[in-house]
Amino acid sequence: MPSIEALVCAEPGRLQLVRQPAPRCVPGDALVRPRRIGICGTDYHIYQGKHPFLQYPRVMGHELAVEIHEAPTESDLRAGDICVVNPYISCGTCIACRAGRPNCCVSISVLGVHRDGGMTGMLSVPTKNLIPAQGLSLDACASTEFLAIGAHAVKRGAVTSADNVLVVGAGPIGLGAVLFARLAGANVFVFDRDVERAAGAQAISGATAIVSAADPASEMANHTSHNGFDVVLDATGNRASMEAGFNFVAHGGRYVLISVVNDTITFADPDFHRKEMTLLASRNATNHDFLQVIQAISSGQIPIDRLVTHRTSLADAVDSIPVWATQKSGLIKALIEIDD
Repeated sequence: MPSIEALVCAEPGRLQLVRQPAPRCVPGDALVRPRRIGICGTDYHIYQGKHPFLQYPRVMGHELAVEIHEAPTESDLRAGDICVVNPYISCGTCIACRAGRPNCCVSISVLGVHRDGGMTGMLSVPTKNLIPAQGLSLDACASTEFLAIGAHAVKRGAVTSADNVLVVGAGPIGLGAVLFARLAGANVFVFDRDVERAAGAQAISGATAIVSAADPASEMANHTSHNGFDVVLDATGNRASMEAGFNFVAHGGRYVLISVVNDTITFADPDFHRKEMTLLASRNATNHDFLQVIQAISSGQIPIDRLVTHRTSLADAVDSIPVWATQKSGLIKALIEIDD
């Protein structure tokens, strides 16, 4: 049986480049060759041992641009096609799937988290999770997933051109939310305690950065005449930030938690009711969100060249990932390139 290279996180803090048997094509799946792999905050957390729901060893990688190697004859996919991968593999039969919400499937299996992902030479993926992306660059395809999470959150918040929107957290997910809130026509503000990140999000998106480290709450209030924001989206993954965000929501406003932490989030019930606030979770993304992102990229509305800041190879990622896990200056999105 032929073998392929794979980058394995054997245990927290230990990455290995190994050879392992190539996967076989199973019914309903296509064999694909990953060509670009975005390195996500989830991957850094897996490497650092901070992911609460993971079993080691694990091949990471869920932000994928892939080339079809072998596809079922009954599918519309052909060898050589370039596709975006929706890494959220759903059961198709549970209550969420039946309601058209496979992104929160009861038995969801995420590539690179619950099962081995794309940091490898060959991968078997359900055809329903492969989205053809004719005309998109490999970089753009690999950037679609994290942008789709932001697009999904904006949709959950029902953002419109009438809204003042605050995005808290200017990492890649937050930046995706900023970009799609702007595309919805909203007046968008972005806050991050890392002034470089907030300023970078402003330069890329045109949103207004809130950069006061001394008293950000007062600065936020000043931007809305002390009324609060119609929609607040938190993308920090920090419990204290998620709890503080309730204070920034206007009366009648919506609060969307993109973030998830393995902890309990609390809020003041009298204030919550006084504002008649709507609290929403936003989990993953659907194929519809992926298609929305692909359309936005194709029409030139997303500056992919400004989002991809770092590159490495599969072999060199053994050394690159530990560095980028802690050294974030100038880093928005790093890609692993596999071109051979």
